[in-house]
Amino acid sequence: MSQALKVALAGLGTVGGGTAALLAEQAELLALRAGRPIELVAAANLEKPKDVPLGKAAFFTDARQMVAETSFDVLVELIGGAQGIALDIAKAALAKGRSVVTANKAMIAHHGVELAALAEANGATLAFEASVGGGIPIIKTLREGLAGNRIRSVMGILNGTCNYILTTMRASGRDFADVLAEAQKLGYAEADPGFDIDGIDTAHKLAILASLAFATPVAIDKVACEGIRHVSALDIQYADELGYRIKLLGVARQTGQGIEQRVYPAMVPLSFPLAHVDGVFNAIVTEGDFVGRSVLEGRGAGARPTASAVVADLVDLARGRSVPAFGVPVTALKTQPAAPNEAHASAYYIRLMVKDQPGVFADIAAALRDEKVSMEQIIQRGRSPGATVPVVMTVHETVEAAMLRALARIGKLAALAEPPRLIRIEAPTA
Repeated sequence: MSQALKVALAGLGTVGGGTAALLAEQAELLALRAGRPIELVAAANLEKPKDVPLGKAAFFTDARQMVAETSFDVLVELIGGAQGIALDIAKAALAKGRSVVTANKAMIAHHGVELAALAEANGATLAFEASVGGGIPIIKTLREGLAGNRIRSVMGILNGTCNYILTTMRASGRDFADVLAEAQKLGYAEADPGFDIDGIDTAHKLAILASLAFATPVAIDKVACEGIRHVSALDIQYADELGYRIKLLGVARQTGQGIEQRVYPAMVPLSFPLAHVDGVFNAIVTEGDFVGRSVLEGRGAGARPTASAVVADLVDLARGRSVPAFGVPVTALKTQPAAPNEAHASAYYIRLMVKDQPGVFADIAAALRDEKVSMEQIIQRGRSPGATVPVVMTVHETVEAAMLRALARIGKLAALAEPPRLIRIEAPTA
């Protein structure tokens, strides 16, 4: 059997520990599939964990020292963070001609093109299957499996925390703050959950997918981002009634005005695959010109699924399989214009909390009419003159700029008890 692939592992947290365990437990299987052993020769962490199988690997408390002093073929970076030590050791390894495997979506979203160029210049490989979708092989799918297609769109549920919260809200009828607190107690949400619930995590992953799909440099600064804080139990109840599920989506698509990259809560029809992806699961839908629609679903986080993706990259490297990080050489990535958000066209769900008094509907209808926004349906129940009641409507497809102008006007009406709530309706064609 050929000489072992020597691996240096930085970071022994949830994913790092899972990766070390997988390498130890599946050593025989991996050697068979990789054509040679995959050997953990060094590991770095601030403290040496007792429950992580490191075997004969040298242990370091300083990852920079490990990279500088160890002989290895591949650095597995699982520290995390866009800057700091993770970026430093990735650059150092690539500069030495050593390949890098990482699950670090923030680093790839902000520095992926720079790192890919460094890899190409030094005959190394940058691999990041585990950075998006946990155990779902979406990177390889876009980069290799769909290589014969021009990708029209990529759309997905990319954050398990948000999907868990929205799923639990629907199942229990409870409101956002209550379910978030429960998710934090169960360990599904961080003490500071903003990275997840404000859509930042999804934005990082979407920027990576868009680069792969459209052969363009990663452009995290071009991703419009909206989280789920404003989604209420009432909205989820009405979504059910209207035949939709509310999901936080990352959406990247080619339009006539450029590439659209957006993260937002959306209503998806029950006939669409993403509507039925619940709990902490992720799913991604791609549309290619030859293959049509493809759907991948699975666990988007956790020690074992993410370690599975990390080790898949290691097997490729052991076999000598290497492709450009973003599917084409860095010099072939073409910057494309960003589609203006205000040009987005879709149907919309609108919820208004209004005082039940004469003339309110006429004012609302006038604001929509003047922007050429056409109502599809309207729901109002529990008339109680003078009281505040919910008014829910859906409107036919319209340009977002017009929709927002109409809502700004409606929001100034004295009869409104709170700002209007808008949720986009994503209804992809089959």
